[in-house]
Amino acid sequence: MTKDEVMTELKKLGSEQTKKTLIRHGAIEPLFGVKVGDMKTIVKKVKKDHGLSLALFETGNGDAMYLAGLIADEKKMTAKDLNRWAELAKWSMICEYTVPWIAAESGQGLELGLQWIDSDKETIASSGWTSISSYLAMTPDEKIDHKKIEKLLDRVEKKIHKAKNRERYTMNGFVISVGSYVPSLTAKAIEVAKKIGPVEVFVGDTACKVPVATDYIEKVKKAGSIGKKKKAVRC
Repeated sequence: MTKDEVMTELKKLGSEQTKKTLIRHGAIEPLFGVKVGDMKTIVKKVKKDHGLSLALFETGNGDAMYLAGLIADEKKMTAKDLNRWAELAKWSMICEYTVPWIAAESGQGLELGLQWIDSDKETIASSGWTSISSYLAMTPDEKIDHKKIEKLLDRVEKKIHKAKNRERYTMNGFVISVGSYVPSLTAKAIEVAKKIGPVEVFVGDTACKVPVATDYIEKVKKAGSIGKKKKAVRC
């Protein structure tokens, strides 16, 4: 399918109700309001298409940008491509899911994540923390620099409550990711989670809640899932 054909299909699949819901969750115009499940009918036709994914992301349309992540060929994504995506991402579904997913699956999640978390731009910093979280979810323990991750935990402990809104959310998610996916640092993550306590994030006119890191990690422990890795993170 061409970019124009995909955009036409997305427009047909969109609905005002879904659009209103997405906007309440922070989506920014333009978008058609397409459910992720409906997008996957296009994914089945296209599968992975590097050129098409880049073209769709460049449209600036929220639905097209999310779909771009679903069909991205992670093996062909360059640092330049991913930096461009991080710059263009304007709301949480893109900067905290699409961009980090592909950064992690491309093998560049840690390197780019460490760069992005130093950004003064909230969306890019959020992409950075979630990219590192996604990297931890996929990377075997023996390949993780545990001292580096431990230093990041210390950074979160010191800075989370002074960070920008969505950055606080993703920093909290990073603590959860460390506790859930890196067994040797689970105790440290719980210790940090206890010190930072509940994290306040403005989530707009939604019923969304910020997970309490200690509670979340404890649930993962009870389920016997600490350290269970993922082959891929996008969905």
